[in-house]
Amino acid sequence: MVLTHSPSSSSFKKLQSFLRGRVGQAVHDYAMIEAGDRIMVCLSGGKDSYTLLDLLLHLQRHAPIQFELLAVNLDQKQPGFPADVLPTYLESVGVPYRIVEQDTYSTVKRIIPEGKTLCGLCSRLRRGILYRVAAAEGATKIALGHHRDDIVETLFLNLFHGGRLKAMPPKLLTNDRRHIVIRPLAYCSEKDIARYARHRQFPLIPCSLCGSQPNLQRAQIKQMLQDWERQWPGRTDNLFRSLQNIDPSQLADRQLFDFLALDSARLPGSVDSSGEASIAGDLEAPLW
Repeated sequence: MVLTHSPSSSSFKKLQSFLRGRVGQAVHDYAMIEAGDRIMVCLSGGKDSYTLLDLLLHLQRHAPIQFELLAVNLDQKQPGFPADVLPTYLESVGVPYRIVEQDTYSTVKRIIPEGKTLCGLCSRLRRGILYRVAAAEGATKIALGHHRDDIVETLFLNLFHGGRLKAMPPKLLTNDRRHIVIRPLAYCSEKDIARYARHRQFPLIPCSLCGSQPNLQRAQIKQMLQDWERQWPGRTDNLFRSLQNIDPSQLADRQLFDFLALDSARLPGSVDSSGEASIAGDLEAPLW
């Protein structure tokens, strides 16, 4: 069921090795997994969450520490949802799992007017339910399938529509300080994940709730980034790396950097012999 049509192909093995390495590096860089962790892997039935579970299973077998995995799917009662697909798959790979049934579909459709974006409310409802399940199951970490492209898309969504310089962190402490959320696919591109999922032939389940909304703001951002990537290969990776290389003094957030203290921090001798202030910093920046 989960084997590829060409499981021994060299291209697939390279891709598999590459993604395993990227996940391992992200887990290491952000200390995502510790000995004794019980990790709740949120499985939607899409390519990202299948790939996440598959790569975490490999890590579990080969990591020098012991940790548990529990796959959890939230059955939101979307029309036509094939309820047997995920249990059949999870039993075939020997993963402990739990299916949580909650009719958030009807709630979202009832509250959100026709033609409006459904994702916001759907996400909040889903997140609240999964947090409650994590607490009930004694999960120490909640693993989500967001990848590098999701993180960069979220950056631009917040820039364009929220006026905030904010994305998705690879590791997050929730606002109530009760849960740690991890994103082990943070270093993986969506393109590579899609290739991997095709090779593995995961039994994908489309989302009929939000997948039917072609004009979502996120879809527009995704198209913009794809256009950029075609014109300037590597741009998305550069954008992601910029999130790891932030210089607070070169932004404008007064909460993040103490601009008021700059005068008192200035060293003596910053005025030259002619009495004019010396120019330091980025010489390419305009002075006025």
